[in-house]
Formats: sequence, C-alpha cells, structure tokens
Amino acid sequence: MRHSHETMMLKPIEAPARDPVAVKVGDGLPLLQLIREDIGCVRLRDPAARGELETLLTYPGVHAVIWHRLAHSAWQAGWRFPARLLSWLSRFLTNVDIHPGATIGRRFFIDHGAGVVIGETTQIGDDVTIYHGVTLGGTTWSPGKRHPTLEDGVVAGTGATILGPITIGRGTRVGANSVVVKNTPPDVTVVGIPAKVVQPESGRRMLAGRIDLDHHRMPDPVGEAIAVMMDRIEFLEARLAHLQKRLRGAPRPGEHHEDAITRGAFGAKPM
Repeated sequence: MRHSHETMMLKPIEAPARDPVAVKVGDGLPLLQLIREDIGCVRLRDPAARGELETLLTYPGVHAVIWHRLAHSAWQAGWRFPARLLSWLSRFLTNVDIHPGATIGRRFFIDHGAGVVIGETTQIGDDVTIYHGVTLGGTTWSPGKRHPTLEDGVVAGTGATILGPITIGRGTRVGANSVVVKNTPPDVTVVGIPAKVVQPESGRRMLAGRIDLDHHRMPDPVGEAIAVMMDRIEFLEARLAHLQKRLRGAPRPGEHHEDAITRGAFGAKPM
C-alpha cells in the first residue's frame, strides 16, 4: 500500500496578512531600457523565441507590455485620458486588457498574450510570468487597493484567477484555472478552487537563475486524495476478510472445536 500518499493531503493556504509590496516600475530605469528587458527575457522563458526582432514583431504579450509602459508613463504624468486611450488601443490590438494605473516591474512576460485582464491597483514585481486567460481582478466597489500584488518571480498558469487585495508570495506558482482569494506564502505551488498549497519549496526543482516553467510536474491533489482513499479501502477489505475467516472457524454454542474447523473448511455459513 502507498502510505506515502497520506502525507500529500491538501493544505489550506495559511499566510499571515502583510502589507502589499511596494513595486517601483523599473526602479527609475529609462523607459527604453525597461522595454529592452521585456523583450530580452522572452528567450529565457519561451523556447520558441528565436531572436529579439522576431519577438518584438510577433509576440502580442510583448506588444501589450510595451503599450502599457507608455500608458503608465502618461498615467503617472497626470494625463489620464490619453493613458486610457492608449490602454484601449492596446486591448483592441492585443486582446490584453491592462489598466494604465497598474504597476508592473521589470522583465514582465505574458506568454501567448490573449484574454489577460490586469486591474488598476494591481502591483507586479520583477521576473513575473503569466499565461493567457489570467485575471488579476478586484472584489469590491470601494476605492483604494482592491487588486492583487504579485511579488518577484511569480508564475500564474493558464486561466488562473487572482482576486482581491491579496499578496502572492515571492516565487509562488499558481496552477492553471486556479482561483486564489487569500494571501499565499512564498515559494509554494497552489492549485484548485479555492486554491490550496499542494507543494512547498522543498518539493520543487531549483533552477539557478531561471524560472521553473516545467508545468507537467504540477501535483495532482485530487488524484493523491483518491489514492489515499483506495489504500484505506484496500486495508479495510483485507481486515474484514480476516475477521470473516475467523468467524467461520469459531465454534458455536454446544459445538466441538473439531466440528467448527470442518464447517469452516467447507465454507458453511454461520447461523
């Protein structure tokens, strides 16, 4: 029996509330340098990227980030309407909706950029990667911080939804189609609806200087829970069979032990 599965049960997300990380766009770097870093990081995270020129011309996720850099600069300068207009044009051309007020750090990559939504008060750190269909949304009509904060090195899988003014810890991986509504600790993998921690840092591959994008190693919490149940059922069935065998061989009131052994050997049902 696979008793090791018993240690892999789902763990609820238990991360202490903490102040959102203040993300500064590029730490004051020139806009052109930020864009060059956005283009250069693609080859490190997408084997299909063959060169910077091809990336610049053919990657809608890169286009969306460039448009956002421009719109965000206008937003910070107080030109709100031009910023919103640039944001609308970016959505029209790339199918990626990033509010110009969102704060995005260095080397941000949207792979297969399509259907991504990033809200106004979202804060994204450095070296963050998100895939198509990701939503970083709010959960309240109240003004102020109402969208998530993604710390450095976060990876959000396809279709992941992260809602509210929560913080996704540094280096955390969010599984595809997961819904995260609570703070997460750093360096974990979270999956499910609502998302739960299924793999700590000790169980992940460590890649020196690179982001772990090996998504096929994502744990299967449902399969693991079913495996634990099957192990338990197998144990209970074996125990029940043993008890039945002992009952068939037990003497009845007024019956000799030899007769009970004979009855059990021939499979007679106890009265």
